[in-house]
Amino acid sequence: MTLPYAEPLTVIDPAELVIPEPPRRGEEGGAPCFPCDEGSDANLIWSDAHWTLHNPGRTGLPGSVWLASRVHFDSFADMPAEVASTFAGVCGLVERAVLALGDVGRVHLYRWGDGGAHFHVWFVPRPLGRLDMSGPYLMAWEDVATPASDAQIAEVGHRIAAAM
Repeated sequence: MTLPYAEPLTVIDPAELVIPEPPRRGEEGGAPCFPCDEGSDANLIWSDAHWTLHNPGRTGLPGSVWLASRVHFDSFADMPAEVASTFAGVCGLVERAVLALGDVGRVHLYRWGDGGAHFHVWFVPRPLGRLDMSGPYLMAWEDVATPASDAQIAEVGHRIAAAM
């Protein structure tokens, strides 16, 4: 595992604390919730009764997708039981669909809750043989990778949807 930057890196001090934290998208006082907006269907590739699967807006790792809940809740802590009962199964479907693309070493599952208050997780494929991109370094590499075209992202999304 390596970072996509030349050495030496310089450690910086953390920023000052911001308390209270500002509202996120989908929270009272924040911007509107994107997954709840009708516009979020523009990149929809698959859905069922509880989940929607979307292509990213831009990525250097085609096959990256994000899974969002149909109902608005924030985290695992407040996930409704009927939605929770389907989560592992749908995650398995998504992972198998991404692996079926070929040339995928692993599929990483990420959840960051800082951007929006609507439950969503990311599935990100590590290219086969790219051990330098293993683990948490994958997202640093994604930041510097040449972005795929909209057509490439759409085509891979169609292949994932077909495998679902």
